Amino acid sequence: MEEDIDYTVRFSSLRFINDHVGFHGTIKSSPSDFIVIEIDEQGQLVDKTIDEPISEISQVKPEPNNFPKKPKLDLQNLSSEGRSSQELRTLARCPDSDQNCHSDSEKEDTINDRASKCEEKPDVVSPYLDEKTNELLNHFACDIKDKWLSKAELTGPTPEFSTGRILDKTQRASLHSAIRQKFPFLMTVGKNSEIVVKPNLDYKELCHLVSEEEAAGFFKYLDAKEENSRFLFKPDANKDHRKAVHHFVNKKFGNLVESKSFPELNCSANNPNVVITVRFREKAHRHGRRSLRECQERKDRYTAFTLQKENLEMFEAIGFLAVKLGVIPSDFSYAGLKDKKAITYQAMVVRKVTPERLKNIAKDLEKKRMSVFNIRSVDNSLRLGQLKGNHFDIVIRNLKNQINDSANLRERILEAIENVKNKGFVNYYGPQRFGKGKKVHTDQIGLALLKSEMVKAIKLFLTPEDLDDPVNRAKKHFLQTEDAKSTLLLMPEFKVRERALLESLHRFGLTEEGCVQAWFSFPHSMRIFYIHAYSSRIWNEAASYRLATYGSRVVQGDLVCLDELTDDEQLPNSKVHLVTEEEEAANTYAIRQVVLPVLGYNIQYPKNKVGQWYLEALSRDGLATCKFKVPTLKLNVPGCYRQILKHPYNLSYQLKEGHDIDVGTEGSHISKATLSLLISFDLDSSCYATVCLREMMKHDV
Repeated sequence: MEEDIDYTVRFSSLRFINDHVGFHGTIKSSPSDFIVIEIDEQGQLVDKTIDEPISEISQVKPEPNNFPKKPKLDLQNLSSEGRSSQELRTLARCPDSDQNCHSDSEKEDTINDRASKCEEKPDVVSPYLDEKTNELLNHFACDIKDKWLSKAELTGPTPEFSTGRILDKTQRASLHSAIRQKFPFLMTVGKNSEIVVKPNLDYKELCHLVSEEEAAGFFKYLDAKEENSRFLFKPDANKDHRKAVHHFVNKKFGNLVESKSFPELNCSANNPNVVITVRFREKAHRHGRRSLRECQERKDRYTAFTLQKENLEMFEAIGFLAVKLGVIPSDFSYAGLKDKKAITYQAMVVRKVTPERLKNIAKDLEKKRMSVFNIRSVDNSLRLGQLKGNHFDIVIRNLKNQINDSANLRERILEAIENVKNKGFVNYYGPQRFGKGKKVHTDQIGLALLKSEMVKAIKLFLTPEDLDDPVNRAKKHFLQTEDAKSTLLLMPEFKVRERALLESLHRFGLTEEGCVQAWFSFPHSMRIFYIHAYSSRIWNEAASYRLATYGSRVVQGDLVCLDELTDDEQLPNSKVHLVTEEEEAANTYAIRQVVLPVLGYNIQYPKNKVGQWYLEALSRDGLATCKFKVPTLKLNVPGCYRQILKHPYNLSYQLKEGHDIDVGTEGSHISKATLSLLISFDLDSSCYATVCLREMMKHDV
């Protein structure tokens, strides 16, 4: 497959189902000309305000504390309920978890005053040890701390201290945690019924990278294991230093926690500080069954909302929201992707964020032409396809006849609309599924991923177009130098995906394994998007081949859907029927019932020339033995079925003279058209309005 094929050529080769002449016009002259509103599973438009009492939202439980609190112990000074996020960040850096943290001007003196002290407050150990053992433990801790402060190396066998036998298992568990909370520079090991205390060499290593306060806070955070909590290191403008901290955290505790870098909120361009945020990986520290209360608390941390955006790529919008809320892009879930050059409304759910917190960033979103509303607590995240469809309000401007067509323009337009309304359109995946680039398209990246060509997939993703702008200059620099670090300096901040990929490449390198890690900087939905793009291109070509070969006849070996109203994207094999010779002769089925498989490991192919075409296409692309699973990226693609034809519904339209329309031309290039078409309709999920309009107009839009 050539990598410089312009997709407009490929899309132009796809077929039509109607035989009208069509017309010319311009769509997406401005974002307000193309409005997309999601239709939820209940059939409601998501742009409508939901009547929900404010009191219900205000009862949602607060966010988990940034600094954890161990429920078994009476660590009252570690509690952070009711504090602001700024106070919590300060608390997470305080060495003794004291409520009276010192200001920046006092920190140096405070640290010096404590330099000779090994004991930290509060004293949570004494309830579990007799006075003598507790005193000996304090002396042991002081000895270790004094040697570290004097920069003396510990020689000989690693010093140890035993607390003696403690028969009660619950008491031992509490004491383990109490010692580590009081002395985070120590570690504890169980030995029969004893607890053996040793120096924590990982703590010492971390102290070479960050302050002792941060190291203490980090190890207390690890010990508390509070689910959904986070730990923040101090803001840091040095990328190399941040890389070293990330490397330490991932190397030592990567199976337990994950670390991410986020720009510090409200930082200026001259002060580009970045905060390293650490949080526990999901399921990494879940032991035993959850109580009903714990389950309920977890459910309360899902917040649903409607996202409205204008002229903004969806993943860029999610990246901006993630930074403002202090979460990562994979914490967001959604039912479907939406256009960039449009005004779009869609349902979203974010994890680990309360409704109040989401409301607090509303003003920041206005600067990015975004807004959020219908904010409420829900029980679960969304999944792709969890919608009924989309409603479209579209303006087509500069209407005119096809070349060499002298018929009445209004009649041509009305004929086209009625034909598509009654006969439908070929249900192709739209051009936006494959990207607008001329050199590389998303399906080519998906093909490389399916073939486990990870480095090639990265380079395809970062291939520049023939444009002289900052983004393409940065991409060109990367392909020339393969230097992720210097490319990051060139890549604009708003290119969230590109920067996430480059950050990972800088950390792990441009090797096969390093590129695998880089792909994991994308959420699962984004990684699998590229695989789906390849499957979508094959489906488009298969549908065009099917119509060219058999037309609108249903022939032997075709696959048909037996359920009239079944969602074809979720259609199981049991609902798909192979047309027999007798059924073909009796015209048992109509073309609207014919489906074609979208590639995956759990689909069947038609038993005619179309099925043979699929096998030849896979062989051509080097996928003859492909299982449609990419274990290294945790991607499994079962496949599905898609109807060849679809119909718009709830369709209405109006023709107007150009002056009668509120053009809203700021930033757009709209010619003074004499006639414009205002058209509204609904489509099922995974259908494309641009494809429906293409069938009406009989040219690519």
